[in-house]
Amino acid sequence: MSKKISLFFISFFLYNAIVFSQGFHLGAKFGADIQKIKGSTFSEKFAYGYHLGAFAELKLNKTYTIQPEFYYSAVNLNVDSNLSTISNQITLSKLKFGYLNIPILLNVNASKLLAFQVGPRFGIIVNKDKSIRANSQDAFKSGDFSMVAGVQFAISKVRIYGRYQIGLSNLNETGNKEKWKSETIHIGVGLTIL
Repeated sequence: MSKKISLFFISFFLYNAIVFSQGFHLGAKFGADIQKIKGSTFSEKFAYGYHLGAFAELKLNKTYTIQPEFYYSAVNLNVDSNLSTISNQITLSKLKFGYLNIPILLNVNASKLLAFQVGPRFGIIVNKDKSIRANSQDAFKSGDFSMVAGVQFAISKVRIYGRYQIGLSNLNETGNKEKWKSETIHIGVGLTIL
């Protein structure tokens, strides 16, 4: 029920933003994700992945723009030996899975070239690595919630961005009390198409 309420409010917000916006653009984006999960089960080292997707820009006025996005991330994580005992696996050093990400960012335009970005991000795991399954129980929850902050440079139709994303949800679905929270550095390039 809470997912339906969240989707209703997101849809209502985006609809009003489009109707009352002073400009509308669509674009494509791609880049690198540098990520890790905080928790004793995981290595403190960052691992590398990529992202690919689309974004929209809804200009409210000269200072503020709403930027909803939809993109896929390939996640690669370094695992400590503790996950072996949690998931009843013999050895496991890396995990791979995909996320569908939906951030809704507020851009605060400092100038025509520079904008500061902040907002929530909702993520849904779409293809878990089979190696994290044990006794028909998934090790990770199917979705998470994060906050995002960063900067974006706009040069004509090109967008160059760097963001820091901190997870607020506990991703651990194994039944033990350890908390797993995501941390991601998101770097990439976007191109407005419309």
